[in-house]
Amino acid sequence: MSNEFTFENEEFKEKYRHTTSHILAQAMKRLYPEAKLAIGPAIDNGFYYDFDLDTPITAEVLEKLEKEMKAISKEKLKLERFELPRQEAIKYMEDKDEPYKVELIQDLPEDAIISFYQQGDFVDLCAGPHMDSTGRIKANAMKLTSATGAYWRGDSDRKMLQRVYGTCFPKKDELDAYLARIEEAKKRDHRKLGKELDLFMFMDEGPGFPFFLPKGMLLKNKLIEYWREVHEKAGYVEISTPIMLNQDLWHRSGHWEHYKDNMYTTEVDDTAFALKPMNCPGGMLVYKSKPHSYRDLPLRMGELGLVHRHELSGALHGLMRVRCFTQDDAHIFMTPDQIKDEIKAVARIIDEMYSLFGFEYHVELSTMPEDHIGSDEQWEVATNGLRSALDELGKEYIVNEGDGAFYGPKIDFHLKDSLDRTWQCGTIQLDMQLPERFELEYIGSDGEKHRPVMIHRVAFGSIERFIGILTEHYAGVFPLWMAPVQAKILPITDRTADYADALAEKLAAKGMRVEVDHRSEKIGYKIREAQMSKMPYMLVLGDKEAEDGTIAVRSRAEGDLGVMSYDELEAKLLAEVEEKK
Repeated sequence: MSNEFTFENEEFKEKYRHTTSHILAQAMKRLYPEAKLAIGPAIDNGFYYDFDLDTPITAEVLEKLEKEMKAISKEKLKLERFELPRQEAIKYMEDKDEPYKVELIQDLPEDAIISFYQQGDFVDLCAGPHMDSTGRIKANAMKLTSATGAYWRGDSDRKMLQRVYGTCFPKKDELDAYLARIEEAKKRDHRKLGKELDLFMFMDEGPGFPFFLPKGMLLKNKLIEYWREVHEKAGYVEISTPIMLNQDLWHRSGHWEHYKDNMYTTEVDDTAFALKPMNCPGGMLVYKSKPHSYRDLPLRMGELGLVHRHELSGALHGLMRVRCFTQDDAHIFMTPDQIKDEIKAVARIIDEMYSLFGFEYHVELSTMPEDHIGSDEQWEVATNGLRSALDELGKEYIVNEGDGAFYGPKIDFHLKDSLDRTWQCGTIQLDMQLPERFELEYIGSDGEKHRPVMIHRVAFGSIERFIGILTEHYAGVFPLWMAPVQAKILPITDRTADYADALAEKLAAKGMRVEVDHRSEKIGYKIREAQMSKMPYMLVLGDKEAEDGTIAVRSRAEGDLGVMSYDELEAKLLAEVEEKK
């Protein structure tokens, strides 16, 4: 079956959703003629349109707009394109009292021919393309989802407009499925679950700076322990570099020129310093601190470094977008002939780690951006190194032209979670520039000095962000090896309290994380609460269990598992932890 008229066809999806944004604008002008139009593009999950309107866009207004949009769809208005010279186009929009459209046209070249699209009595400035009729947009498969504020052209010094978001699909069942995913995403929101499960919190005293609570730290430390286990096995050494370094270093690395707007600075003893937004310059200094031979290479240095990056307050989003985070960085110093094998080895590590958590992923190769350092020849060698490694691994990949880091091309790993959302986490970046800037050297087999090549790479990316992704991926139900509390012991009466404490002590001695619920509540209530707190196992102890030295075991995933001896329970739990199911 052809996908020409489905959302598998990106061109069709763009046209469909962009046309729907014009229907939204037409509905707005019908209901609120005084509204001024700004921009209305198609986006990943639908479309939006920005309006200058004094009337607040409430839920009731969204409902009216959506009803009018459905009417416009049913009117089957033909979309017709026409063009005007720039000056005539400016006059045309001035006559319609659309100042934002006038500004957009004024930014175009003098000799530009400006295109418009008309549907019925509504005209909008647009390059297109569009569907040929509003009737092509299914009235029962469109939905306005929210309204928020948005500065004109993203400039906080300009006027705040009102942005209306919506989504649409060619079929109603596709819309229904999407809305169901959105509802499920709300239930899985890591900010909500993080609060309910006592994992982490955010405070007004430190916007964008997460606070990890005791259970959250257990989770974070388990993730870090696993990271260390994988990297030790793969031949990495671990280092730690200062959180703050003088500004001269950041000039030398090139970050000051290319990244200073995202850096926090201060002054110490009349010297300018910056909190590190990245770990790499510190890694350069560690390498440079002593001489190296080709026999020392590849040298794989890992660092779980706390980095700080200035993010606008409007961009902050729980653990997904913060101002400080732990980057699971590593820098690999190598000879040019080791490039391909090292890239392949990193790709295998990332594959192993993502597979453990049940993530599928796709790979993208990003090439030289306009703002870059180094020669075209160096970039070509580096890009070909990444490309050939992917080819030899048999990895399918997409090429993103011009989207590399300023110092080198990169491979990005985009993982897909249980709600089919994608997250860019892992990355491999090949760098021939920083070794040059820091004058790094090794003595080759010929006894001469040579310049090493370097790989920057992360697997989780940000430990904090990865925890946010995992929380939503698992809906807070973490695998047993990661769960902050692995079992809740539930004595039915006070008579079994001592037995419960003794069981907790034995399990804790085996490294299990357990809690005892000694509250004077009915056992059904205790079990429901443990279920709600995403507890992997509930160990119920009544008089009979205490007398026999047994445990009634309930699994959150599998329900009632029956009565077990202590040895059976211990073996089951430890095996599940060991296997990292």
